[in-house]
Amino acid sequence: MRLCSRAWVVAAMLLAPMTSYAVTCTSQAELSPDARNALASAGARLAQAVLQQDFGTLHAALFPGEQGAWDGIQGAAEQAAPLLKGGHIQLRNLYLLDSSSQSAPADTEFFCSNATGSLTVTITLRALPPGKYGVVLADAAGAPMEGQMGIILAWEGGSSPGWTLAGLSVRQGKFDGHDGVWYWARGRELAKADPWSAWYCYEAARYLLVPVDFLSSPNLQRLDHEEEQIENSPRNAFPYVLHAGPRTWTIDALRLDPSLHHADLGIMYESTGVTDPAALRTEATSVMSALLKAQPGLRENFYGLWAYAMQDGKATPIMELPMGQIP
Repeated sequence: MRLCSRAWVVAAMLLAPMTSYAVTCTSQAELSPDARNALASAGARLAQAVLQQDFGTLHAALFPGEQGAWDGIQGAAEQAAPLLKGGHIQLRNLYLLDSSSQSAPADTEFFCSNATGSLTVTITLRALPPGKYGVVLADAAGAPMEGQMGIILAWEGGSSPGWTLAGLSVRQGKFDGHDGVWYWARGRELAKADPWSAWYCYEAARYLLVPVDFLSSPNLQRLDHEEEQIENSPRNAFPYVLHAGPRTWTIDALRLDPSLHHADLGIMYESTGVTDPAALRTEATSVMSALLKAQPGLRENFYGLWAYAMQDGKATPIMELPMGQIP
C-alpha cells in the first residue's frame, strides 16, 4: 500500500473506485480536545523533523506496516529541504479517519464535514487496511518556496500506543513568486484568449494549493469545473502533431513539470531514434521550438520546457531549457 514519486511518498492513497463501508472522518473543529491535541502534537513533531532533516526521529516514528517504505519516505524528506528552508511549521488542517469496521484492505472514501455540514472535504484512499489514521496538512510559513506537507499518521496500539508515520508528501506552495491563487486567477484571465496557457495555469494552481492528490474540497472541485469548461484546451489534443519545415513532430503529452521547482512544462515526444547526446539535444530543441511557435502563449506564462524523448514506450529525459533559451 505505498506510492512513491520524485518528491513525495504517500501510503495507500490514489483516486480509485470506492467500496462502501461504515467509515468515518472527523474534522479538526469536531475533534475532542484530547484527540485534537494528540494528532496535532504528532503531526507538528514529524513536520519539524522533516524541516530539520532529522531522519532518526522520522525512522523511529515509522508505522511497522510501512517499514518497507522507509527509503521512499526518507527520499521525500530529503527532497523537501529546499522547499521548507527558511520557514517555520504551522499546522493547517487535521483529519481523523476511522476504517476499523472494515474486515480487509479496501479502497475507501471519507467525507469530512464541518459541524453544520456546509463544507465537506473528501479523502480518497486506496487499499486502506482496517484501522485509525490521521491526515495532517502543514505549512513552512515564511519559506521562500512556501513548502507544504501532507503527513499520514497511523494509530499503533500494542504496549506503547500512539500515532506513527505512514506517509509523507511535500510540495512547494509557489512557483517563481506566484501561489496557487495567482495561477487560478491567471487561468481565468487567459481562458478565452489562450486556452492552452489557461489550462496549464489551472494545473499549476491545483498543484500549489494542496500538498496531496487524495484530497478534494468544494474549492478544488470548482477549480476543476472551470478548467473543464475551457474551450479548445489541450485536454483532448494529444497526440499533437507539429510541422516545422520539412519535419513533423508528434507530441504524446504535455504536462506540468515541477522537477526544478519552476513552472516548467514537460513535453513527451516521439523521437526519431537518434542516440548521440548532441543530436538528442538538437532534436529536443527543435521540438520545443515547434511547440512554442504553435502555442506562443506558453512562452509568456511558464518558466521553461522539459523534453522527454519517447521510444518503444520508454520516456528518456533529455534536457530543460528556460523559455528565453528556446529559439
